[in-house]
Amino acid sequence: MPIRSWDIFCTVIDNFGDIGVCWRLARQLAQEHGHAVRLWVDDLASFARLAPELDPGAAVQHLAGVEIRPWQPGAPDSTGDATPHDAVIEAFACHLPQAFLDRMAARQPKPAWINLEYLSAEPWVREHHAMPSPHPRLPLVKHFFFPGFEPGTGGLLRESMLGGQRQAFLSGAAAQAALWHRLGVTPRPDALRVSLFAYRNPALPALLEQWRDGAEAIHCLVPAGLAASQVAEWLGVPLQPGAPVERGSLCVQAIPFVRQEHYDELLWACELNFVRGEDSFVRAQWAARPLVWHIYPQDDAAHRVKLDAWLDLFGQGGVAPEAAAALTDFWHAWNGYGNAVDWPRLRAQLPALAAIAPRWERRLQHPGDLAANLVAFCENQVK
Repeated sequence: MPIRSWDIFCTVIDNFGDIGVCWRLARQLAQEHGHAVRLWVDDLASFARLAPELDPGAAVQHLAGVEIRPWQPGAPDSTGDATPHDAVIEAFACHLPQAFLDRMAARQPKPAWINLEYLSAEPWVREHHAMPSPHPRLPLVKHFFFPGFEPGTGGLLRESMLGGQRQAFLSGAAAQAALWHRLGVTPRPDALRVSLFAYRNPALPALLEQWRDGAEAIHCLVPAGLAASQVAEWLGVPLQPGAPVERGSLCVQAIPFVRQEHYDELLWACELNFVRGEDSFVRAQWAARPLVWHIYPQDDAAHRVKLDAWLDLFGQGGVAPEAAAALTDFWHAWNGYGNAVDWPRLRAQLPALAAIAPRWERRLQHPGDLAANLVAFCENQVK
C-alpha cells in the first residue's frame, strides 16, 4: 500500500547527531517524495541551532515542507489527539508515548512502525536489518531499520541532487566565494585547508602543536562547539568568528555554527575534514574527501569495534596498504587508543586517500538511498 505520510519521533542529545539525521530525513521525505511529514522533537531550542528560522516556543510550525511539533519522552502523552500517519519512526530507540501507541493499534490500516537504528559498519548489521519485533500486548509489529554501508542494509541518507550540487560548487568560483563570505573567511591558497569538528579530545593539543611546528601552512576552520572551546584554550585567546589566530605554520579560524547545506559546502571546500558523531561522518564521505572520524565514545568501549569495522570495510576498497595503515593508526590515536597522533605520516598519505575517496563515495551508493529504501520497505508492511 502506498505510504504518503510519516511521524518521526526524535530526542535531541547534547551533540545534535540524532536531530541532524532526523531533520535531514524529514526534509528528504517531504521534498523528494512529496510526503506529509510530522517531526516530533523534544528540544526545539537545540534544534534551532540547525534551523535558525525555528520558533522554540511554537506548538505547531512548518519549515521546509515539514510539520514540527514538540513532545516529551516519558510523559503519558504529549502528542495531544494526533492521529498516527501511515508510517511511524522512533529514531534511535526513543520510546513512543503509550497513548500514541494505542492510537496506532486502533488505526486501520495499522501504520508501519520503524525503529531507525544508529549507523554501524559491523557485519551483524546485515543480519539484523529489517528484523520484526511484535508488541507484547498490542497488534503492532516494529521493525528495526539499520543504516549501513553495504547492500543488505538500509543504506545512507543521500539527496538525489547532492552529487550535482557538489560538482557545481567545486566548478563555480561564485559559489565558493559566497561560502567564504558567509563564514567570514579569507581563503589562503598556499595552505592546506582543514575543517575541525570534534568532541573535546585529549589528542587535539598534540595535533595543533604538530601543525604549528610543521613546514606546511595549515588553515584550520573550526565550527562553533566543543572543539572550538578546546582550541581556544590551547591558543590562550578567545576564538571569534572571522578573526584568524596564527601560531607558527598554523592559522586557526572560528566559523559560525552553520545549517546543514552550508556545512556540506564547507566539507567540499576543504582538503581534509575532521568530523564527529554520525551525520557529519556520513556527509564527509559524500564529500569525497579524506576524513578523520571522532566517534561518540561509549563507556564499554563499544565505539572502538564500530570504528574498526568501518576501517576494515574501507580497507577493502582498494586503498594502498600504506595509506590504510596511516589512516587506521591516526584514527586510533584520535579516538584515544594506540600511539600518539602522527600528523606527518598521515599527511604523506593524503594524496592516496584523496584519490580513493571518490571511488569510496560511489561504492556507498550501491545499497541505495536510506529515505527511498524506507519508503519501499514501509509500503510492503502496510496492508
